[in-house]
Order: sequence, then C-alpha cells, then structure tokens
Amino acid sequence: MLSRRWKWALCAIPALFAVRALADLEGSYILPLDDEAIKYGTTPLHDAVSGLQKKLNDGSARLGYHSDLGYLPGLLKALNVPVSSQTLVFSKTSFQAPRISPHTPRALYFNDTVSIGYVKGGDVVEISSLDPKQGVVFYTLDQERTRIPQLQRREECLQCHASSKSLGIPGNIVRSIYPDSSGQPLFQAGGFTTDHRSPMKERWGGWYVTGTQGSQLHMGNTFVEKPGTEPAYLDMASGANITDLSRRFDTDAYLSPHSDIVALMVLEHQVRMQNLIIRVGFETRMAIHSQTDINRMLGKPAGEFSESTVRRINNPAEYLVGYMLFTDEALLDEPVAGTSGFTAEFPRQGPKDRKGRSLRDFDLARRVFRYPCSYMIYSEAFDNLPDPAKERIYRRLWEVLSGQDQSKAYSTLSAADRKAVLAILRDTKPGLPDYWKR
Repeated sequence: MLSRRWKWALCAIPALFAVRALADLEGSYILPLDDEAIKYGTTPLHDAVSGLQKKLNDGSARLGYHSDLGYLPGLLKALNVPVSSQTLVFSKTSFQAPRISPHTPRALYFNDTVSIGYVKGGDVVEISSLDPKQGVVFYTLDQERTRIPQLQRREECLQCHASSKSLGIPGNIVRSIYPDSSGQPLFQAGGFTTDHRSPMKERWGGWYVTGTQGSQLHMGNTFVEKPGTEPAYLDMASGANITDLSRRFDTDAYLSPHSDIVALMVLEHQVRMQNLIIRVGFETRMAIHSQTDINRMLGKPAGEFSESTVRRINNPAEYLVGYMLFTDEALLDEPVAGTSGFTAEFPRQGPKDRKGRSLRDFDLARRVFRYPCSYMIYSEAFDNLPDPAKERIYRRLWEVLSGQDQSKAYSTLSAADRKAVLAILRDTKPGLPDYWKR
C-alpha cells in the first residue's frame, strides 16, 4: 500500500509538467530525447532520407552526379525538392562556415519534409528530414563520388538544432542576424528567430532576398559596415526590392539565380509549424507514459488520465492551433512578389476542394496565404500525432472554424475565412472526426 505522501508526489509530478509544458514552449527547456517515450537516437526511422538510403543500398535508386555540383541535383530529384525553393544565406551560420561568405552563399532547398543545404566547394551536402514521429533528423552526404552514396546520420547537429530556438526538440531554425562584410554574425548585436509572426524589419539578416515588397524594409541583402558601432546598423533601404543578385556573386555557380522572398516566407512558417507538431507529439507521449506508470502503481485503469495529464496534452495543443490558424501573423503593409517560379509552383501541389481552393494558395497582398490554416495539417507528422493530442486539436479547430469559439484569441479570423477553411478541410482532409461532417 502506497503512503499518502507518495501518492501526493505521484500526482504532483504531472501538475509540474503541465505548467512547464506551456511556459517552456518559448523557453529554454529541452525535452529529454532519451526519455522512454521518445528514444530519439534509437527508434527506427521512417523519414524520406532513410527511405532513400534503403533504395540506394538495394539498387532500386541511383543518384546522378554533376561535375561541379556533385550529388546536389540528383538529391533534389530523388527527394522531390524543387529548385524554385532555393534561398541563399551568406552568414557563417553552418558548420561549413569557412566556405560561406557574401561571395559564396549557402543554398537551401526545401519541400514539406526535407531541407537540403549546399555550400560551393563543400565536402558534404547537408540534409534535414522530418520523421513522422521522431522530429527532424540530420544527415550529410559526402560529395566524393562513390558507387553507393551513404547518407550519414549526424546527431552532433543537435548541439545547435535541439535548443530553445527549435522549441526544445530536434528541429530546424530560421535565424536573422547582424552580419559583417565577411558574413560573420555579430553575436553581441543580437538577432531574431523568425516565423510568420515576425515583423518584416526583423527578418532575413544574413540572407539574400530577391523580390519586391514596396516600402517595407527587411534586414536582407546587406551587412553592418561599421561593426564596432553600437547599436549595430544596417542600411535596410539599400537591400530592399532587389531582383538581381548577379553583381553580388557568381549566380551562374548555383542552380538558380534567385533567393525568393515568397519561398523564404513559406520556409519560416513551415519550420516553426514542424517544430510545434513534433513538440506536441513528444509532450503527449511523455504525458501518456508517465500516466501509465502512475496508473499501474496506483492500481487505476490503464486509460484513465488525471486533470494534470490532460493539461499537459491540451496546453501545447492549444498553442499549436493558434499558430496553425495564423492568429498572430504579422500582416503585410504592401504586396510582396517573388522572382522565381516558386509562387506558381507551390500551390499546384494541392490538394484542392470542390471549388478549386487550396490551403497552399497565396495572398501576398495582405498576408502570405489566402486561407489562414497551415498546409502542414496534411503532413504525416500531423497524422502521426498521438490520438489524445490529435483529438484535442481537431475539437479546437472545429470550435473555432464553426464559429462556436468567438474568444479574443481567435478574433483575427473573419467569419468568411473560418467558413472557407472549414469547407476546404472537409473536402480535402481524410480522417476528420464525424462531427465535422454534420
């Protein structure tokens, strides 16, 4: 028989976690990746890159090799990553930093689950791949030609990519920093982790940006000319509305001459959305695991949840719902236009409802997307959320989109937008609860 004091301690543990789960979503609490409910380093993977490696090993897939770009073009093709997604970062914020500069920027390409980094003359191609359950997994591919290329998992990447900036889980990060003329970040000047909530004036420091955005200013395309001055100053006007980068570096050395502003805005939204999905999944799995142990010790039914365990699941889920509905998006003052084919190519991936509408449709006049709900709801990572979290998210989405929830937190969503998103999801999202169809 457990003592009353021990019973109180068992019940208090989830309560402490409930408070910490919400508070540390933006804080410094790093989730324990070796926790029994997670086992990040040992659980079998089912991401796109591990799947490609299996095909390379058994001979059912091959990677083309380019004399100048190595395995980059073949890797993009094999993983279905569009060239139009190319963005260019010239800040020295990669482990290949010595090879990166304003004259030799690092190229990034992405789709919904994979990001690929290429450095001119680099020894490896860098890859991050979203596993449906385990979060982002990091790999490198040696650029030396070989019969069977090996995509090597690199857990040392977690030194930077499992931090408060990635919501305490293995994830990607989009940073905006103050760079000097060599691309070296001026860390003493500070910086920003950016997503769709960020004002444009805080975005893209250390990045090249091609596109037009009217009188709106951003930190891209420029650097701090006098690093010793305080505070750090960027001539943001000189970096605005740049559509041609050929005078800044040899654009012919890359697959595309663009670093498209629209692709950058999509990438920023997607990175945080991915991290939130994985964080919610990890939190829920840990909560269920703890509750299962407590129930076994107390002789309670296996599926019974305490109020504190429910809060551990619901609080992060609510945070995710707010972000995926763009409730705190930084709206545009003037229209934005990209320079590559990304703006046309991205929406074609669908899916579309019976009226031809898609969550991938762009607005770009007042906000990024026409319909305020993240297309990442179609991802395998979302579908693989533990049932208690997914059920909570679906319930809250229904309450908001159907108009039942008219709270201040969702006041930015118009009745027309709620109705449109609800209709699109009904037509395009498999597995919705039955009450969505009534």
